[in-house]
Amino acid sequence: MPQYLLSLYQPDGGAAAPEVLEGISRDLDALNQELRAAGAWVFAGGLHPPSSATVVRLKEGDVLTTDGPFAEGKEHLGGFTIVKAPDLDSALEWGRKLTRATTLPVEVRPFQHEAED
Repeated sequence: MPQYLLSLYQPDGGAAAPEVLEGISRDLDALNQELRAAGAWVFAGGLHPPSSATVVRLKEGDVLTTDGPFAEGKEHLGGFTIVKAPDLDSALEWGRKLTRATTLPVEVRPFQHEAED
């Protein structure tokens, strides 16, 4: 069955207030349970802030590492969920549910090759 990456885009800046995060965590846990019950859940994870990133790149034959994100921006990848879905419409529905649960924009993108179950 095709797999899709649901990427959560988070604005740069401080974290939301604890009472806001509590509701988001509750809604996200409920969605993850729904994904598992439907057999669509593959993997999910939140990420540390971009300041924790290390970029590895090839430059003139040398491999260089630099601290920080690859690009400066007003938002960053904050987390992701990988789902199994029969088609894009189904994956988009999971993306809609994820954006409702987290209040963040979600990019839905198919993997190039179908994963083996």
